[in-house]
Amino acid sequence: MEEKKCKEGCSRSSCDSCSKAMENVDGENCNSNVRNGSSKKNDKSNIGKVIAVMSGKGGVGKSFVTSSIAVALSRKGYKVGILDSDVTGPSIPKMFGMHELVTSDGEALAPIVSSSGIKVISVNLLLPDQEEPVIWRGPVISSVVRQFFDDVYWGDLDYLLIDMPPGTGDVPLTVFQSLPVDGAIVVTSPQELVQLIVKKAYHMAEKMNVSVFGVIENFSYLECPDCGKKIEIFGKSSIDETAKELGLKVLGKLPVVPQYAQLADEGRFDEINVEYLQDAVESLIK
Repeated sequence: MEEKKCKEGCSRSSCDSCSKAMENVDGENCNSNVRNGSSKKNDKSNIGKVIAVMSGKGGVGKSFVTSSIAVALSRKGYKVGILDSDVTGPSIPKMFGMHELVTSDGEALAPIVSSSGIKVISVNLLLPDQEEPVIWRGPVISSVVRQFFDDVYWGDLDYLLIDMPPGTGDVPLTVFQSLPVDGAIVVTSPQELVQLIVKKAYHMAEKMNVSVFGVIENFSYLECPDCGKKIEIFGKSSIDETAKELGLKVLGKLPVVPQYAQLADEGRFDEINVEYLQDAVESLIK
């Protein structure tokens, strides 16, 4: 695809690091909605579907959903990888109990493999001290995310799940523009404010010509261990109405389950079985 430049005095050859990249998404003055697919897999990567897991805000459980879907797909016999693109707030390695550093043959990196065979790349797997903060500017972070796709020996994968950082900024823009994303899943929680954020995430994907498989609501309710009553601790959900308004499917409503958090904290996420995500997994297999 021929790359366009802004019409009015823009000297950039790309909109990747432009602060005004989303101002004119109709293509008149900016090519920010053009998916140029600039990233290319190396000859030791053969990737099937690339799925982005996103949300317009943090704290809704994107990493939990990403990892849960990865484990579910792996149990069905699919070869799965996770690209942790949340460079400044990585959590995937901790959930899978990964502490070793990635290795390189001088040409590309080898991802770390979990006990169930899930391949993971994350900035925390590159740092000797995993508690060291990553203090990088947006363009550098975007470059690292592209390298996580281009310069990693993923091998044969049926699915590569991209755990996205919150919001609609540099990294989501880079992922949607540069990587061959087949579709996205939007994660939310029941608060009314978050439903507004769902719409922002959905409309970003729409503007970038990325299809959305559906939406998953996390923290939907707490089930009483004694009587089984569902307690809506974050208020009444409006996810069904929001999804209908946007023409999306609700792919799951996840309750608050203390055992899930315990498995993540102990680095035993390979053992998890989130039965509430069956529809989400099936939507990716179709």
